[in-house]
Amino acid sequence: MAEHDQHPELDVLPEWPRETVAVLVTLAGDDGAPHVIPVSWPVRADDRRILISLRYNRGSLARLRERPQVALLIVGGGDVALSVHGTASVIREKLAPDGEYAGVQIVADTIEDHRQGAFAVADGIRRTVLDQGELAALEQRVAELTRYAADLNSS
Repeated sequence: MAEHDQHPELDVLPEWPRETVAVLVTLAGDDGAPHVIPVSWPVRADDRRILISLRYNRGSLARLRERPQVALLIVGGGDVALSVHGTASVIREKLAPDGEYAGVQIVADTIEDHRQGAFAVADGIRRTVLDQGELAALEQRVAELTRYAADLNSS
């Protein structure tokens, strides 16, 4: 990487608002082509771990099982702008309420700080809820991941 392309690194993950939408990058097995998707409400598990939920009928889960190196971009309120490069693994095969999503852990190898002195991030990517049932399911998944994170930190 050229010197001018390097970003400062953070030692620990900052806090971000619960409703943050992040962007996950996985790599295809054959050609290594990046695939990018939004992920709702990533959970900060500890200083270097993030938990997310991924739906089984989408390709990202299959790709990270094959090639666990991923990147996650988080741009959120409170002036959070970072990318995490790390290793993903499935920690729960089926999350509540319906088992249609798996719980995934990303362990950060590097945390790049993308904040700039000239700008502050007031809000990140926002979504409008159109289906209250889907919102309730997301809330249950995030609650399960949050409990998992609490268990990690108590042991």
